[in-house]
Amino acid sequence: MARLRLNQTDLAGKANLGRTTVSEALQPEGTAPSPRTVRALARALKLPEGELLELLRTATDADADSETALGRPIREWEPHDLEVHPADTALALESHTGARPLPGYVQRQHDQLLAAAVTEAAQGRSRLVVLVGTSSTGKTRACWEAVQPLAALGWRLWHPFDPTRAEAALEELHQVQPRTVVWLNEAQHYLGPPGAGERIAAAVHHLLVQAERGPVLVLATLWPKFHDAYTALPGPDDPDPHSRVRELLAGRAVTVPEAFDGQALAAATTLADQGDPLLANALTRAHTNGRLTQDLAGAPVLLKRYEHASPPARALLHAAMDARRLDVGLHLSQAFLTEAATDYFDDTDYDHRPADWAEAAYAELARPVHGRQAPLSRTTPRTRHLPPTVPLQPAASTALPMGPVLRLADYLEQHGRNTRKRLCPPASFWHAAYLHLSHPEDLAGLARQAGTRHRLQWAHHLELRAAELGNTQALLTLAKRKELDGDLKGAESLARRAAEHDDIDALRYLAKLRRKAGAQEEAEFLHQQAARKAVALAGRRRTDAARERERTRSFTQHAADKGDTDLLRLVAQLEESGDLEGAHVLIRQAADRGATYGLLRLAELRERAGDPDGAETLASQAADRGATYGLLRLAELRERAGDPDGAETLAWQAADRGDDSALFRLAELRENNEDVRAAEDLYRQIASSSSEELFTRDKLFHRRWPHGLDPDGQPTSLWQR
Repeated sequence: MARLRLNQTDLAGKANLGRTTVSEALQPEGTAPSPRTVRALARALKLPEGELLELLRTATDADADSETALGRPIREWEPHDLEVHPADTALALESHTGARPLPGYVQRQHDQLLAAAVTEAAQGRSRLVVLVGTSSTGKTRACWEAVQPLAALGWRLWHPFDPTRAEAALEELHQVQPRTVVWLNEAQHYLGPPGAGERIAAAVHHLLVQAERGPVLVLATLWPKFHDAYTALPGPDDPDPHSRVRELLAGRAVTVPEAFDGQALAAATTLADQGDPLLANALTRAHTNGRLTQDLAGAPVLLKRYEHASPPARALLHAAMDARRLDVGLHLSQAFLTEAATDYFDDTDYDHRPADWAEAAYAELARPVHGRQAPLSRTTPRTRHLPPTVPLQPAASTALPMGPVLRLADYLEQHGRNTRKRLCPPASFWHAAYLHLSHPEDLAGLARQAGTRHRLQWAHHLELRAAELGNTQALLTLAKRKELDGDLKGAESLARRAAEHDDIDALRYLAKLRRKAGAQEEAEFLHQQAARKAVALAGRRRTDAARERERTRSFTQHAADKGDTDLLRLVAQLEESGDLEGAHVLIRQAADRGATYGLLRLAELRERAGDPDGAETLASQAADRGATYGLLRLAELRERAGDPDGAETLAWQAADRGDDSALFRLAELRENNEDVRAAEDLYRQIASSSSEELFTRDKLFHRRWPHGLDPDGQPTSLWQR
């Protein structure tokens, strides 16, 4: 430290350790530092890491038997070396200390039983606990967290696995010394092999009952199917291959639930709000089903499967990712994905596809990873069960896809939204949607998405398909186009089809058309019909709001403390029910606690109230938490208010915080201000950042040559592309 001119605070920062951790590590008395701390300090101080770790082992193995004792001190183990599943490596990369991060840990009921066994072991009584649960439910992590108190007491941990788990256990169980944790993760490898399993069970039992060999703690994990097989009683005349194993497991099995309950999810949410990125990311997908540990364990494996996928499998995944990010429903038909994948191949891979490429790719993507997840798995949509008063024939809007239906893994869906947000799907995607999608809302949504990406012909044809299947908004859009073209008869025909679905907007629009045609009585009747439906709808909403308002208000404080997702839902409920005062109170409470949504809504209210400085301060606070779109929203409001300079300043602030979309907004602001050269320069800068940002390139090209011709009057390859 003296040579590098560091004090303890400087050293803590350089080693990425806490100030207290460094201070305790440098004390001559007290508990020895962990190997992780020693590694970090060695690297920060430019000292030989291996020599310091050897000194640490010498210092901690003070007793004479340490050289022959099995295993090594618990503090020297890395949890991943004990088969704790690594979490989402895409979000939390290894630090420069070499440590792989673990998400925060949430205590559940089985942890209390484990803790009781650990306490008894620390007090001198040998114990065995077997955690029983399905894949990736957190069994191994629970064992790791449970033994940490024993690490502080100098206990060792032995994990038998070489040359095989069963052989190592048989050969060395008799050498286990007191104050040792015997780690039997995936205990079927120890208790299942014929012959060896019974002998290992007997040896473990002998270790537990011999007082002079204790205290020891034996921790094991098992899947339910193995536990059931080992504990099943045989028939009177059947062999009993697991009698010793059954006796060993009796009364020692603790069930680990598949999902977090509400209390555990609330605790996980608290840890996420305190800055745990792994839990925060997993909760975006698992907050409803509670399968948090499965998501954490499966995420890195799913990402590897995607990165290493064969070209056909990758093409199918890209088609599924694009469908989900453009808001097509969860259940994707196999026929749609197969057709859509065609243009996702490059020329070489396309020419070398085998005849059965699709079948092989679907089989590849169906192989499960941890937690029974698969990149693209077959699913069966649930049938809607309606009360008898509702017609039992499903409407077109609820019709299920024909043929096999598949679902993209939630983690890969999120990954696709993040990594492919700038890309426009190829022509085969839109063609497959037109041919195979049957949900009118999906088709109408894709028509809008195609329009924003300048795929105008596809937008038109998808809208026609949506209208054919009864989507009222598509019917109304087409009707208004026909009206603009002077085809009032065609517009009225489409409007009547939309009105058949009791759509209020359609009834009002049809009344307008009938009035234009001189049919005043029919127009008045249609207006009255629309008014009655609007009044009835408002009445139902008022009744529902009256029932829910008090209950909703009782949760406002909890929502403000809990986070943005619940806050957004409750504010929307209050505003929809007409309780604007309650909504504003909740927004202010949330903003006072730094919640992103509260900050953004309050910023917008301040802007509209004529307080631009206060609005900008609140939006900047939200942007510091990652919500740069708040600055862009303020930019829009200022542009509408006639303050283009202020709008551009806010857009630059968003761009400086890493929001690439802000550059698009800046370019549009410059274009709206008729600063064409500056806008064009910025569009070129954006387009040059990625060869695949075709939307930006098309927009730039369309500005220079609106008819798809270069200055010499010839079509260009860019426009054709």
